[in-house]
Amino acid sequence: MGCIENLPYEMILPLGASFKECREYVEKNYSEFWYVDPGYRIFDEYLIGLPPIALGIDGNRIIFPYTKPCHGTYLLAVEDADETTRVRKTARKKK
Repeated sequence: MGCIENLPYEMILPLGASFKECREYVEKNYSEFWYVDPGYRIFDEYLIGLPPIALGIDGNRIIFPYTKPCHGTYLLAVEDADETTRVRKTARKKK
């Protein structure tokens, strides 16, 4: 896909959220979540942050922290069945 900004996303936590706030929000608000390390690719973009990075899944929606260099981090939700399936196959369940 490429640029996150070109995806139809929903902003869950606003710009300026910390990595810890994003992880805690995902763990508290989603019954299915997975962990990845910095450098994990999602929608052809590499995630940056402090490990472990929590990715929530709600149906076909992926909830993930995205850091826009020079701007900050925010928590996004994007609906994509293929990417959701890939996360389930490649991420780990526990910290």
